[in-house]
Amino acid sequence: MIDRDEALAALLVAVRERHAEATARQSMSPDIVELMKAAGVYRALVARRFGGDERTPSDFLRLIERISIADGSAGWVASFGFSSVYLSALPIATLEQIYAHTPDVVFAGGIYPPQPAAAADGGVRVSGRWTWGSGCTGASLIGVGIKTDANTGGGLPRIAVMPREAVSIDPNWDVNGLKGTGSHDIVVDDVFVPLDWTFVRGGRSSLDTPLFRYPSLALAAQVLAVVGLGVARAALDEITALASGRTSITGAPVLADRAYVQIEIAKSEAALRSARAFFFDATDEAFERLAAGDELDRERTMHLRLASSHAARTGADVARAAYTMSGTTGIFTDHPIARFMQDAIVVPTHAFLSEGTWQSAGRVFLGLDTPPGFP
Repeated sequence: MIDRDEALAALLVAVRERHAEATARQSMSPDIVELMKAAGVYRALVARRFGGDERTPSDFLRLIERISIADGSAGWVASFGFSSVYLSALPIATLEQIYAHTPDVVFAGGIYPPQPAAAADGGVRVSGRWTWGSGCTGASLIGVGIKTDANTGGGLPRIAVMPREAVSIDPNWDVNGLKGTGSHDIVVDDVFVPLDWTFVRGGRSSLDTPLFRYPSLALAAQVLAVVGLGVARAALDEITALASGRTSITGAPVLADRAYVQIEIAKSEAALRSARAFFFDATDEAFERLAAGDELDRERTMHLRLASSHAARTGADVARAAYTMSGTTGIFTDHPIARFMQDAIVVPTHAFLSEGTWQSAGRVFLGLDTPPGFP
C-alpha cells in the first residue's frame, strides 16, 4: 500500500532538487510523473465508481499549490490531473474503458487551433498540429481540438481523445518561464477516432455527483491560477530569507533593515494572502452549494473565474516585487528569485486568465452577454 503523504513528500523534494534537469529536458522525467501518480495527483478528481478519490476542488487546488511552491513547472503539469472532470463529458462506456485498469490516467493535449476533422463511419479522421501540449510527454491519453460539420458545442471546441502512441510530439518548447512543462506541439496524421471518444470541452458531464456538476471551465482556470499563488509564495519566502543575510557591496544596510523592503514585504504578503482568501472562499462556497443540491447561478460561477484571474495577476505582481527587492542578487539566471518571477509572469498570459477575462467578469456584473465558456 502506497503512503500518499510519503509519496507527496518525496515528490516535493524531487521537483525542488531537480529543477535544472526538468529545464534541460523541457519536461518532467518519467519517474517524476510516477511520483505524481503515487501522490494521488491523477486519481484525486476521478470518480469513486472508477476507483478514484473524488476529492473536492479545494483539496485538489491546495495539492497543486503545494507542488507549485516546490516547482512551478511541476505544479503546472500536475494541475492537468483535473482533466478527469473534462473527460467525464465522455459516455460512461468510454470512461469505463479509460479507467478499466487504473484511475491513475494521465491526460494531456492541445486544443488550439481546432483542426477540421473529416467524418468517417462511426467517428472522425483527425490530422493537424496543435500547440501548448503541457505534460504531453508523460501522458497516456492525448486530446486535440477538432471542428466537425455538426456544430453541437455551442461555440465550445470538441476534443478528440486518442492513445499517446497515435500522436507525434515535436519538442519545440523554448521559453523563459515554466520551462519544464513540456508544452510541445502535438502532431496527428490521419488517426480515426470513434465518436464516443470525442466530447465538448466544458460540456455537461455524464456523472452527477457534486464534483462533476462543478463548472469545468472555471476549474480549468483555477488549477492554473493556483500555480501562480504557489510560485509567489515561494518567491516571498525566498526574499524574506535573503533579506536578513544579504550585505551590500556599497556598505548600505542589509535588505531587512531598509524601509522600502519592509514596506514591500508587508504589501506583498497582504496582497497574496488576500487573493488566496478570495480564491478559496469562492471555491468552497461554490462546492458547498453543489453538495447541498443547489445549482450555481451565473454570478457565483463568474466569481470562480474572477478569483482565478485575480490570483494569477497577484501572483505575478508579488513575484515581480520579490525580484525587484532582491537587487542584483536575483538577476542571475540560476537564482531562484529569477526563476520564480519568470514562472509567475507566464500564468496570467494563459487565455483562461488573461486581460479579456476581467472584461468578461465585468460584463456579468453589469448583466451583459459574455463569450462562450464564460463564466
